Amino acid sequence: MLNSAIEKLINQFQQLPGVGEKTAQRFAFFMIKQGAEKQKELAKTLDVLNENLHYCPQCQNFSEGGLCQICQNDKREQSIICVVENIFDILSLEKTSSYSGLYHILHGVLSPIDGIKPSDLKIEELLARIENNPQIKEIIFALSTTIEGETTTNFISKMIPKNIKITHLARGLPTGATLEYADEITLKLALRERH
Repeated sequence: MLNSAIEKLINQFQQLPGVGEKTAQRFAFFMIKQGAEKQKELAKTLDVLNENLHYCPQCQNFSEGGLCQICQNDKREQSIICVVENIFDILSLEKTSSYSGLYHILHGVLSPIDGIKPSDLKIEELLARIENNPQIKEIIFALSTTIEGETTTNFISKMIPKNIKITHLARGLPTGATLEYADEITLKLALRERH
């Protein structure tokens, strides 16, 4: 019933997380109504992202060139690294204005059922970072309080040198929740009460 180009656009939007058929149709028709200039602007932005965006060589965050903005900021506490699953967790923690250290993104958690093993995560990069920087004094694990998150924390903790303090966010976060959906007050308390 629809033009094949429109159907293809709808299918592309449907690939986005949480976007069903109806929402994908709304997105597609919205973009069509925007006209050629807005469509070209979106396409150009996606091209620039594809060409320029890469992982920060230090923390595995997204960066457009060299170190990311957080790693470049010399006002941040250089001796503390907060280990998180994904970029959404950094965004959530940064909203609290309660943490001023550095981050390390694993890009997931261990999950044998889903086929995610240690080599699929940025664990080696974290261990190399710790080994090459004697300034690091504390590692904060801020992974989801799921079985997979706890397993990942325990797995990595065993490989961290004994002279580095290992802490976890306080259990103010409900078990089974992810950081991405936690409110700012809960995250602020969890950071403050870490042990």
